[in-house]
Amino acid sequence: MKQIEFTLERSPGCHISAWLHDENGSHELAQRKYPAIIICPGGAYQSVSNREAEPVATPFFAAGYNAFILRYDLSEGASGFRPLCQLADTIRTVREHAEEWFTKPDRIAVCGFSAVGHLAASLGVWYDDPVFTEVYGRADNLRPDAMILGYPVITADEFAHAQSIENVSGSPFGTEEYRQFGLNQYVNDQTPPTFLWHTASDQAVPVENSLKMAEALSRHHVPYELHILPEGPHGMSVCTHEVGTPSAYNARWVEWAIHWLNTVFEAAL
Repeated sequence: MKQIEFTLERSPGCHISAWLHDENGSHELAQRKYPAIIICPGGAYQSVSNREAEPVATPFFAAGYNAFILRYDLSEGASGFRPLCQLADTIRTVREHAEEWFTKPDRIAVCGFSAVGHLAASLGVWYDDPVFTEVYGRADNLRPDAMILGYPVITADEFAHAQSIENVSGSPFGTEEYRQFGLNQYVNDQTPPTFLWHTASDQAVPVENSLKMAEALSRHHVPYELHILPEGPHGMSVCTHEVGTPSAYNARWVEWAIHWLNTVFEAAL
């Protein structure tokens, strides 16, 4: 394993930690390249949760993924597409260094939780949107190849997590600018394959966020997998003692997500 850390030129307060499968003694293994996952910990666009960082990276790395943890910079707030530009810069940087980092540039997933599930999904639906690309200033290949969304903030309606949508939109609840950040309305047939999981009893981000995203994906014939688990609070992460929310029943989502992502990436060969 090789560990590296880097910042982004256009956002020096943003920090990425990476766990890479690197060169091995055998020539055959030295030539191998790995799929990648960019993990975006939650935090309501106000902080970055360590519970949804390394504990998530560990099983994906063990399953053969190069794992990148994005600790986005919120020093100037979340509005104006600021975190989204940082995630876009991260996926662009990983693709630019794919050869050096033994990474498959066309097998890169994004994984986000809670409000930053909204961030990951935003890149999946807005990667080529003219409003975003004008702010971002480039027209690179920014589309993720897959998305994994845990108890994500998606909607900007009566089921919204209003604080998160207000933070990212920079607008008050119920305004037109606020409603524009409901992501389910932007899903189309080019949206990446998506894995969603949520608990039905989530009191912070209602399960309807995942249900409405799944309905939009289904309507546009985008491959997806949806798991609604009956019990559990918001923010369960990997559902272990390490993160303070032990639940062997709910922890199965990690295994399911890895198998799903393997299947999606193999099918794209």
